[in-house]
Parts: sequence; C-alpha cells; structure tokens
Amino acid sequence: MVRGKTQMKRIENDTSRQVTFSKRRNGLLKKAFELSVLCEAEVALIIFSPRGRLSEFASSSVNKTVERYLRKVKDRGLGTKGSQANTQEGTINMTKKIEHLEVLKRKLLGDGLDACSIDELRQTENQLEQSLSKIRARKDQLLKEQIQELREEEKRLLDINEELREQLSQCGDELRRRNSPEEQDVEHRNDGTDGVETELVIGPPERRMP
Repeated sequence: MVRGKTQMKRIENDTSRQVTFSKRRNGLLKKAFELSVLCEAEVALIIFSPRGRLSEFASSSVNKTVERYLRKVKDRGLGTKGSQANTQEGTINMTKKIEHLEVLKRKLLGDGLDACSIDELRQTENQLEQSLSKIRARKDQLLKEQIQELREEEKRLLDINEELREQLSQCGDELRRRNSPEEQDVEHRNDGTDGVETELVIGPPERRMP
C-alpha cells in the first residue's frame, strides 16, 4: 500500500503526535550519527520534546561543539562589520572622486576659475589643448572616411552612366538601321506581291472554238 504524503501541519491527536515525535526523533538521531561517522563531521544535535524532555547526540561533546559554534558566529559578525567598514570607506572614496570630477568638469567648461592658481589654470589649459587635438584628429578621420565614401559613390554613378550611354547608343543604332531606305525597301518588297497578279476562276475550263 502506498503511503500518502504527510501534510506539514500540527498533529491534533495527542497520541499520534507523541508516536510521530518518537519515530522521527530516533530517525534524526540515526541520521546525525551516520553523518558524523561517514563524513567525519562534527555534529551536535539537541532536541526538546513537547513536554520538555531532552534528547541529544554529539560526535565529540555538545559543549565543545556549541562553544565552537559561538566563536564562529562571533567571527562572522566581526567579518561582517569589517566588510561594512570597507564598503563605507569605498563609498567615501567614490564620493570624493565624483566631486573631483565635477570640479574638473566645471573648470573645463570655464566655470569656477576664480579660485584657481596659475598652475591649475595652466593644467586646465593643457587638458583642453589635448582634448582639442583628439577632437580634431577624430574629425579629420571622419572627413577622410566621408570623402572616400563620396569618391566610391561617384565612381559607381559614373559606371552606371557609362552603361546607360552604351545602351542608348545601341538603341540609336537599331533605330537608324530600321529607318534606313534599304531596310524600308526590303520590308516593302516582303510585304508586296512583286507586281504579279493572279486570278482565281472557279468552274470548268472554257472551251475554245477551232
């Protein structure tokens, strides 16, 4: 018989609840023992029944395992605090960098120069000149690329124009050939009967008197 899936809710019947607790407690203690033996894991298991009865298992000692657990939790808390401190320090440094970039941006735009010294103004001027040099170089490169594209487009249009000229010349030659007197005379002869008339007579041939 297939067992149905147990619903995860409190068992209302006291006797059934006690029986289920005993079975599952024993199974849990067995699993803890197997885990400690098979994997050499340090395991400590503490169970209090609904009536307050204690059941425990430890691969070495419950107290030692609990102390180790508390030290681990403390170290983890300190690590978390250190991580938070590092995060705060990183945030402060990032804020300072952003503020420095904002000041530099205003200087490059010509704002906030009253408090700048000669050295700072020279440094800003050099940065602007370097930026202008890069901008001009990029502009020249784009212009050269556009000129090259225009030349290629011009060549393509010239090739198309030459093909159209050839086609137009061929059409003109064909029209002149068709309109020439020789060609028209040939067509006229082909369309006529060459001056020969034929008479069709239906009936018996005429008899001629001697």
